[in-house]
Amino acid sequence: MTGETDLGILLSAMRPRLNPGRYVFTTVDGAIPPGVRPVVTVAEEEGLTLVLPQQEADAAGLAYEYVAGWITLRVHSALEAVGLTAAVARELAAAGLSCNVVAGFHHDHLFVPYERAAEAVAVLEDLARRFA
Repeated sequence: MTGETDLGILLSAMRPRLNPGRYVFTTVDGAIPPGVRPVVTVAEEEGLTLVLPQQEADAAGLAYEYVAGWITLRVHSALEAVGLTAAVARELAAAGLSCNVVAGFHHDHLFVPYERAAEAVAVLEDLARRFA
């Protein structure tokens, strides 16, 4: 199935879903520790970034500073689509919300401050309604 590229359709159909739990960003040198199942990994020169459930980070003794809520935009966005990340980031920034975006093959995933995650979903739902 081909992903959507039309920005208006992407915005109107994004259907943001807040996934349960608290997620953290951490980094490790080398392999992923036993018992840790990251939802995102990014290889960087400085080490391997892991985004994982806070409970797993705590159990593995991994340090972190930022605790996030994980929002999935359930529209199937094409990797070559233009403007979705910018539009979403602009709306969240206007509400004073930080946002860390990860693009998967099918969906975009947003990590926002945990304590304001429900508010972020409401902001995105409002944005979607404006394009419906």
